Amino acid sequence: MSTQFSKLEENILKSKGLSEEQLALLVECGIEKKSDFSTIGDVNTLCEVTGLETAIAEKVMLWALGSTAKSVECSSTSHSHAQAGASGAILIDSADVVYCQSCSAKQPKDYTTGDLCPNCGQQAEPICTCHWCGNVGPGQFCRGCGSKFVAFSDLDLAIQLRREGHSKDEIAPKLAAMSVAEKQTLWARVKARN
Repeated sequence: MSTQFSKLEENILKSKGLSEEQLALLVECGIEKKSDFSTIGDVNTLCEVTGLETAIAEKVMLWALGSTAKSVECSSTSHSHAQAGASGAILIDSADVVYCQSCSAKQPKDYTTGDLCPNCGQQAEPICTCHWCGNVGPGQFCRGCGSKFVAFSDLDLAIQLRREGHSKDEIAPKLAAMSVAEKQTLWARVKARN
């Protein structure tokens, strides 16, 4: 194999998942040194030029470019903001941008609270009742007291936990961690109180 990669670079590329044939393919495509990866620029282009698998191409580009490597964009725009956070990229949106809580699709500019998501048909921001102060509103947190909303089916359980002395910040995580049997026991206490 006649590459201009140093022996160390060849070993690093092999550790990222490249075979001898794939190293030779890189040379055939004109990629002969580490600096050539900066010309390629992103994972998607490396995949297109060489035919490498995305997972291997991501490892190679991360090694070659460090944290500035751009990951493959999701083909569905509905999950692009979630992927951007996972790949290390920073996504900056204006304060009025709303994402659907069901499918993560970005809502249109004329969106108002309570509208259905055009992507999945679910309510993008369900209107919830706060178990702590009783306010009603959209989102994941109460705009009155800052408490995290719980599912509507768990509202009575959350109110019971509040009556039993639990703090507002521990109720939502506690309910999320409860098993079905624990919730049934709590429901028995709710019914006994009424």
